Amino acid sequence: MVFSWLHLAILVFLLVGLAFAGGPLAGSLLLAPKAHGGDAGMPYECGMRPHGGAWVRFGVNYYIYALLFLAFDVDVLYLFPVAAFYPQAVGFAAFLKIFVFLFVLALAIAYFWAKGVFTWPRKIS
Repeated sequence: MVFSWLHLAILVFLLVGLAFAGGPLAGSLLLAPKAHGGDAGMPYECGMRPHGGAWVRFGVNYYIYALLFLAFDVDVLYLFPVAAFYPQAVGFAAFLKIFVFLFVLALAIAYFWAKGVFTWPRKIS
């Protein structure tokens, strides 16, 4: 294999990319304050000292709803370019593709509903 200027450029860009990604990480380790204890370990609540037990563990339901929202939100984002292209589409194929996508999305919602994911428990333990 012959080493050319293209190989050198690739290596230089690889090293610059690694330095660009690793530089802030190394800088934060070297320059960040090392304060422990005091107010640094307290949760932040609008600049006021927290009252009572501030380290409350949230139920897993909040995270499940957040993940479901993100999943369906991303699916809906796929519909915007399709909706913009749809007037220029010719034939029945575009409608069929959109229908299949929405049908799979509806099946996912029905599956989650049947599994009881959308029912909020009365008491979170």
